[in-house]
Amino acid sequence: MSSDKQKGVWQRFFDALTLPWVDKTIAVLAVLPFVYNLFRIIKSGQMNLSRASIVIQFSLIIITMVMRTTPVRVTPNPWYWLLAFGVTYFGLFVALLAERGTSLVPDLVSNTISILALVVAVYARLSLGRSIGFVPAERDIITGGAYRFVRHPIYTGLILSYIGFSLHMFSPRNVTMSLIVIGLIVLKSFIEEGFLREVPDYADYLGRVRWRWFPGLA
Repeated sequence: MSSDKQKGVWQRFFDALTLPWVDKTIAVLAVLPFVYNLFRIIKSGQMNLSRASIVIQFSLIIITMVMRTTPVRVTPNPWYWLLAFGVTYFGLFVALLAERGTSLVPDLVSNTISILALVVAVYARLSLGRSIGFVPAERDIITGGAYRFVRHPIYTGLILSYIGFSLHMFSPRNVTMSLIVIGLIVLKSFIEEGFLREVPDYADYLGRVRWRWFPGLA
């Protein structure tokens, strides 16, 4: 296949990703691992603060993904896709691979961080609404709600979750997994901004909201 034909095939593929029925199908397939883990947690009958937080966040991901708006364009960079899937699904394996570990701080501290992470994550998910997507894509530009304070409030909630997890269940393995996910989140934040910077409304948003994850810090 010639180079021009290859480019034509890829262009048609990415154009197809902006079709409503294609995007909806991808969204449904993308949330199946979350549906499975949600079912597994509920079926276990062992509910605590950490598990309840996961149930709430997974439920919001499933609902908003299935109802999400169709993108105007999607990144064609395969490395961005790989990174997006790594950030999204590696977190599902953390719970499976996590060790019991030891607590470095009183339960009050780790539970407070977990509750804060949940509040931030829920507020951010509700603020983002139907513009959710795992792979960098141009949908509706959201600048209200949690996005008035930081550019990536969902990632703020995730980072706080991994900090609370590492403090409550400290072990070399758990900390390593948390640092890997947080590193991927940071990288994905920069990539998403680079992809959306071409959109005038988003470029203006970048100029108005200085902080990425934590107001006054980073």
